[in-house]
Amino acid sequence: MAKPDPEVTNQTDAPPADALQGHWVERWLPAGWRPYARLSRLDRPIGTWLLLLPGWWAIALARPQDAPLDHWLILLFGIGALVMRGAGCTFNDIVDRDFDDKVERTRLRPIPSGQVSVTQAWIWLVLQSLIGFAVLIQMNGLAILLGVVSLGLVAIYPFMKRFTWWPQFFLGLAFNWGAVLGYAAVSGRLDWITLVLYLSGIVWTLGYDTIYALQDKEYDALIGVKSTARLFGGHARLWIAGFYDLTLLGLAIVGWMAGLGWPYWICLGIAALHFLWQVLTLKPDDSADCLAKFRANRDTGLILFAGFLLG
Repeated sequence: MAKPDPEVTNQTDAPPADALQGHWVERWLPAGWRPYARLSRLDRPIGTWLLLLPGWWAIALARPQDAPLDHWLILLFGIGALVMRGAGCTFNDIVDRDFDDKVERTRLRPIPSGQVSVTQAWIWLVLQSLIGFAVLIQMNGLAILLGVVSLGLVAIYPFMKRFTWWPQFFLGLAFNWGAVLGYAAVSGRLDWITLVLYLSGIVWTLGYDTIYALQDKEYDALIGVKSTARLFGGHARLWIAGFYDLTLLGLAIVGWMAGLGWPYWICLGIAALHFLWQVLTLKPDDSADCLAKFRANRDTGLILFAGFLLG
């Protein structure tokens, strides 16, 4: 691991405001490694889960009937999600470094706080990408091609908040590509059910990331960053409910197209109740509540994964 750059000032060892308290990154990692773990958001694992789960859905869905789950592929996707989410977050922090130091929630991220230089961040980005590539080449040719294509989605996302009120849509394109990749990795093909699953994941992301963006809407307005949270204003709860409804509709179509059994529909019903709880209890002006509701979507995704496994 590279030593801290002596030319970087204001170096601290403070975790960002939205890091999990008492996380193993802060308790167990040597001080010199922590900033790199923070760049990769290892102290905020919810993003890894949200990137991973659509891929796991697809792996479970694409199995031939009565075939066992491919545990090796599940593991590969787990490693791939961890390192590629880390690479994406590192790139995002490089691009957003001049914004992050103006926002309370992000000003202690490693680059704006001086814990890591931009050069060190680029090196860390390359190392993570190489691990991700080593994972990708374990899969079939179509999956490898789709994995390479996904890099374009990852690259454009950090710039979208400068040009469009819908950066959450572009995050959805990138975060749910695992559904396309997972289906191809198992079946060696793509079909209409892949598209419906992918679209369902995109509207899910529009819902949960709008909740996430509610935390920063005042700061975003001050520095000119766009988001669906700012666009929807006081109607955000209604829009989030609409996105979650579309997610459930899309997943119902997936279940119908795949001929999934009753356990899937029970899990889909539980997921619907979980979405309803999020919407009804959401406090749009309470940052802590918005973060908690955003993180709760890991449980929604796991419920749906259980449905794909059992259905």
